Parts: sequence; C-alpha cells; structure tokens
Amino acid sequence: MYAIRIERTFSASHAVTIDGVPEVPHSHDWRVRVVLRGPVLDVDGLLCDFHAVEGLVNDVIAPFHNATLNEVPPFDRTNPSAEAVAEHIARSLLPDLPSNIESIKASVTEAPGCEASYAVEVEQ
Repeated sequence: MYAIRIERTFSASHAVTIDGVPEVPHSHDWRVRVVLRGPVLDVDGLLCDFHAVEGLVNDVIAPFHNATLNEVPPFDRTNPSAEAVAEHIARSLLPDLPSNIESIKASVTEAPGCEASYAVEVEQ
C-alpha cells in the first residue's frame, strides 16, 4: 500500500461546548495533516500529485483562516471540536480524490500533543 502525506496550517478561534457549557473563545494555530493511501500508482508513477492534494486541502480550510469557527459553516451548526474539523476536512476531500485512493485520514492538531483524526475508506 502506498501513502502520501501533506501538511497545511491555518489560524482560527473556536469555543467548544463540553457538557452543555461553552468554553471561552480561544485561538489556535491549527496544523492539518492529510494521508492518502492506495494500492496502485497512476501512469506517472504517483499515488497522487502532492500539489493537487495541497490545493484541495487549501480550498477546504480557506474559509477557516483567521475566522471564528463557530461562525463558519458547517461549525455554525456543529460543535467545532478538533474531531469535527478533522471529519469535515476528510469528507470534503472525498469527491475530488483520484480513483486509486482507497482511504483518507485527516488529522488536526490544535496544540502541541493534542491531535484528533478522522479516517474513511473510499467507496470504489
């Protein structure tokens, strides 16, 4: 199985609700890592072009840059936890992945040592 990984960052604030109590709004420099896996390479010998994946991830996270996540869709309706951000990124990328990709994993680090991930198998 082949795998590639890209990393991007964005700065944003959020206030997660825990046990019905909203946190005080606070900011993070979020680090996003996306890993794509697949069993075969394309005709160019690539699983997927790094730059293409970077562009796709940039498009997904662009609305979050310097924003309050609680005010940006889908987090204006969903608790903006790191887990939810990771899921949103992974699921948003699914429609644009090449056919040789079998799984995607998005990981989000909101502070050193604090990472949430969401992985999904791609339906072929």
